[in-house]
Amino acid sequence: METEPRDDTAEHHRGGARERFARLCAAVTARLPFGLSRIVPSTFVGFAAINGFTFCIDLLILTALHTHWGAPYAVAVGIGYAVAFALSFALNRVLNFRSHDPVGRQTLVYVGVVAVNFALLVGVSCGLNAIGVQYQAARVAAGACEGFFMYCAMRWLVFRGTDRRAPGRLPPARR
Repeated sequence: METEPRDDTAEHHRGGARERFARLCAAVTARLPFGLSRIVPSTFVGFAAINGFTFCIDLLILTALHTHWGAPYAVAVGIGYAVAFALSFALNRVLNFRSHDPVGRQTLVYVGVVAVNFALLVGVSCGLNAIGVQYQAARVAAGACEGFFMYCAMRWLVFRGTDRRAPGRLPPARR
């Protein structure tokens, strides 16, 4: 059985998922208003997209476990958080930061960052819920704070050094 040779040129121009994601993030970053395209790296746009998606997964799990299955709030928050953060690590590693560094060291650093973040998240979420804030709103409020912390930790601690290889900003447009 013979196979036809592949046209590597066509495959190169199309790119894989990593390249398409990087191009999409760079294109979105280039269109940010108010001069933000000069200061916001495309990895921040990618992080926002990936973590927005994984946050929706987190809330879906939280709602299913707490509302529909009657799990205690802290347990539901913890399970949703763990699933979402595992997915976030995998997607950010592959698509956003495009890391080829050993996964073992990155995983250990990530687990440490997540442990600190988890304690803060559960404390803030449960504290807000205890004073009467609706549980999903409490989780959203806590999530807003954790987003900035997690981006900084992933960029400068977990995937440090990989941003040199990942596409950053597009050059500023010539006027």
